[in-house]
Amino acid sequence: QVQLVESGGGSVQPGGSLTLSCKAGEFILGSAAIGWFRQAPGKEREFVAAIAWSGGAAVYADSVKGRFTISRDNPKNMVYLQMNSLKSEDTAIYYCATGGWGSLPRQYTYWGQGTQVTVSS
Repeated sequence: QVQLVESGGGSVQPGGSLTLSCKAGEFILGSAAIGWFRQAPGKEREFVAAIAWSGGAAVYADSVKGRFTISRDNPKNMVYLQMNSLKSEDTAIYYCATGGWGSLPRQYTYWGQGTQVTVSS
């Protein structure tokens, strides 16, 4: 069974930073792209960032470009999302996903359970 487990969420003040982690099953991570998405209450799930299996190609949503950085550590089966200069509008449940590529949720097959990020003063 494909497993993705997110961690690292929490509460932070505007302007603060958080790093999210996504632990992936060993048989996936070595050859799979990983995407991060988020979903705020009452809103659709939206793309945040994705990284190709080689780690060389990363794409970002315009809303997070320059503030968020996605990276991966294949030997540790981990993908990270470093989030800086957080804003209240970044508040959402954050999910990692695999089994596809692109900026649409339907382009990914496997999902983690999500981790809550709250940005508030």
